[in-house]
Amino acid sequence: MNTRTLIIAAIMAASLSVQAKEWKSWRGDTHGSGVAPEATTVSKFSEKENLLWKVHLPGPGNSTPIITNDRILVTCGIDGNDAVVAYSLSGKELWRTTFGSETPGKGDNKQKGTGANSSIVTDGRGIFSYFKSGRVAALTMGGKKVWEFNLQDKYGRDTLWWDEGSSPVIAGGFLVVAVMQTEGGSYMIGLKKNTGEVAWKVDRNFDVGAESGDSYTTPLVMQIDGQETLVTWGADHLTGHDPSNGKLLWTCGGFNPRKTKFWRVIASPAAAKGIVAVSYARGKVTGGIRVGGTGDITKDAWAWKREGIGADSVSPVADGATGTFIVLNDSERPRGLVSCLDAGNGETIWEEQLPKAAQKFYASPLLAGNKLYLARVDGVVYCGNVEGKGLTGLTENKLEDNIYASPVAIGSHLFIRGRRNLYCFGTK
Repeated sequence: MNTRTLIIAAIMAASLSVQAKEWKSWRGDTHGSGVAPEATTVSKFSEKENLLWKVHLPGPGNSTPIITNDRILVTCGIDGNDAVVAYSLSGKELWRTTFGSETPGKGDNKQKGTGANSSIVTDGRGIFSYFKSGRVAALTMGGKKVWEFNLQDKYGRDTLWWDEGSSPVIAGGFLVVAVMQTEGGSYMIGLKKNTGEVAWKVDRNFDVGAESGDSYTTPLVMQIDGQETLVTWGADHLTGHDPSNGKLLWTCGGFNPRKTKFWRVIASPAAAKGIVAVSYARGKVTGGIRVGGTGDITKDAWAWKREGIGADSVSPVADGATGTFIVLNDSERPRGLVSCLDAGNGETIWEEQLPKAAQKFYASPLLAGNKLYLARVDGVVYCGNVEGKGLTGLTENKLEDNIYASPVAIGSHLFIRGRRNLYCFGTK
């Protein structure tokens, strides 16, 4: 092996090492995959087993943690204000930055509804957060505020029936936020990361039934036909936009031709092998959409459709290495059904029925190495090994907490944000 080859190999190894220690957005990457391929985490855990540390969170919030530069970042409310808190990987609080007044949640007992449901995104140099109050804010890695901008003050109040859930993404060199609501106008906006200035803003409005235009999903950032594309799901349509200027590239419909009321969407899309998986009809159906092209692509875009498999709130895992989606039926019968689908044709590769329970799932699954984690709202976290055509070695792990945020894994550590505490599990 020559010197140049050795250097390239060393650079690639270093890059993989860095990536293994990062979880820079809600689902870990821009494809919404929920996959940590390098992770080697534990299957059994509790507050008495494999708990490395636990910290009590200073306020309410259900955003999934992100991890970058050896720090864990979460949003929450503190003393009635929007806030970002940073912890070290050993659980020590490093800093907290508070902003103006939060807008509290509407949810039952203020549990699943908070003013801090949206996750942070980072490019490794800056920290970008979004809150139900409409506040978008940028911080340095040390927690110093760089700028803040309130979308609702500028473009109108939030009219969503429930609490904000869409997380910001970075695309086209800009910070992008999708605001999708039935009443009051929907739009996507690109902000300059250094200043918060508006680079572009485009409307995204469709004729829909009552509440069906409300969307709590997060856009994907994909390379499609050599074009970086924002893939956005809501208002009964999947759309592709140029993130450099917001221009609409293509539109796919066919999800709700009768304009059925109350088909708001919560589960975000995910992408594998050029197919985007979308759950709709309040979690009763999942469709596979072959994205790309121009204009209205509805006629040719539908690759497959599976009725009875889908999620209302829980986003699928997209395993690009195997070309599969893992979908968890979170609320509709059969609740707790886990289906692994071929991304290309939607056919079932394997299924596993989790033990029956009255409680629902709100956290999206995590695939860490070959371990699949499925967190239920009552604090039960299932873990099984994805091997061949099945899910084996299923364990049931119980935390005395409620779980709405999605689990995160880096290296040998598993991080779970409960309603009250942040946990880190691993082999001692």
